[in-house]
Amino acid sequence: MKKEIKQLAIIGPTASGKSDLAIKVALKINAYILSIDSLSIYKEIDIVSAKPSKEELESVEHFGINVLYPNEHFSVDIFIYLYKELLARCKKDSKNLVIVGGTSFYLKSLIQGLSDIPLITEKISKDVKEELTNVQNCYKLLKELDPNYMKNIDKNDSYRIEKALLIYRASNLSPTEWFKLNPPKPIIENLDIFNIDVDRDLLRKRIALRTKKMLDAGLIDEVCYLEQKYTRLPHSMRSIGIVEVLEFLDGLADKDEMLEKISIHTGQLAKRQQTFNKTQFTDITNAPLEELEELILKRFN
Repeated sequence: MKKEIKQLAIIGPTASGKSDLAIKVALKINAYILSIDSLSIYKEIDIVSAKPSKEELESVEHFGINVLYPNEHFSVDIFIYLYKELLARCKKDSKNLVIVGGTSFYLKSLIQGLSDIPLITEKISKDVKEELTNVQNCYKLLKELDPNYMKNIDKNDSYRIEKALLIYRASNLSPTEWFKLNPPKPIIENLDIFNIDVDRDLLRKRIALRTKKMLDAGLIDEVCYLEQKYTRLPHSMRSIGIVEVLEFLDGLADKDEMLEKISIHTGQLAKRQQTFNKTQFTDITNAPLEELEELILKRFN
């Protein structure tokens, strides 16, 4: 009889040391690592995403990294599919699982779950594709039908407009009505979550140091390559680190201003992450980085 798979999550703001801690823990508890990082999922966005090094990726098998190209769409349902696929592999290989990253929204979605969507036939899918040749008309239709659901969807967000329209055409219900009748079911339960508690001043210093290291590692060349290959249109090209370099390339900032803007915007992101982690999860262990490894290993050995 195979032993039960142990799972844990390590979260914390950007530049707090999550990746290093996850590797140390994974090596000691015989685990795979699943990244929950909205940028590391993309191939070729390496420096901007502060992706683990080649050596680190080889020391423990990682998943959720280098899955999509920067011009491909990524969403929480794709992440949940990756998790389910990996969990099956963990069971097959008798491995535990460490979930780690800064995009805690994906972790919250695992805990809360997603609602089922109605059966979408080939005809419905084809008809909706035809309707979407005029995205603005579709957006207008949905906004009149379900203003509350559509208020957080941009008129140019064709992916989410398509999803909403598919739900409506397949069920004859507005998305709000559908989700009310089909509430989400948790995908993972009783997950131990460990949050890195880090002083804001220390975090600012770590962010500034990491930003400088990114520049030295070839940040500008990476962004030039990404722009040339994928243009500025993909959603991934609006990320912190890419936007500021593009402003520098456009002559809107010098190199020092570019570095300062990246550090400031990363610091603002870190603050949002800290707030989210402390308000959106219950039964969570908060501790400084240097204490967490021992706390985790005590819990899992």
